[in-house]
Amino acid sequence: MQLFGRFKKKEKPGGPLEWLIVGLGNPGRKYLDTRHNAGWHLLDTIVRTHNNFRFDEKRSRALLARANLAGVTVALVKPQTYMNLSGEAVAPIARFYKVPPERILVAFDDVDLPVAVLRLRPKGGAGGHKGMRSIIQQLGTEDFPRLRLGIGRPPGRMPTEAYVLQKFTQAEWAEMLVIYQQGVDAVTAVITEGLDAAMNQFNPRQN
Repeated sequence: MQLFGRFKKKEKPGGPLEWLIVGLGNPGRKYLDTRHNAGWHLLDTIVRTHNNFRFDEKRSRALLARANLAGVTVALVKPQTYMNLSGEAVAPIARFYKVPPERILVAFDDVDLPVAVLRLRPKGGAGGHKGMRSIIQQLGTEDFPRLRLGIGRPPGRMPTEAYVLQKFTQAEWAEMLVIYQQGVDAVTAVITEGLDAAMNQFNPRQN
């Protein structure tokens, strides 16, 4: 299940940074394949799909991989603060690179969506997600796009805090690998075609 970007030196892309693609998760091997790290899994899938990205930079308590994605200069960002303090990494990076909130796309696990369902949104509240709450607080706005990655609801009376730190079942992981790859296409569509076009293409149709 492990998805890693290797640390290698590379030529950095020229021109100003246009987008931050933030994936939420927790550092440490015990959290590596847990549901709460779905945002990191998505970024690792981008690295595996586009081999010009490497997580070889550290800034403001985050790992960064900077490169061109479909002709757009982006930075993949993995906060290293642990989930509940994610905003303390994201906000300083956004300020340093002068990236406005509308160009910060945050990918995160969402218990309100079934396993392996993806949904883009232009803005919104934290919905109980402490990592998102931290980013909203530190950016001072809810008006930034997000990519919700469904991990399903906890069974029975299991607390959400315990559920999100569990690993996916083998069958669920196979489904998530498909949605992570679809997520790569969704991210690419957002930065090249615009959020509205990407939402029309990738969001599930409402019955």
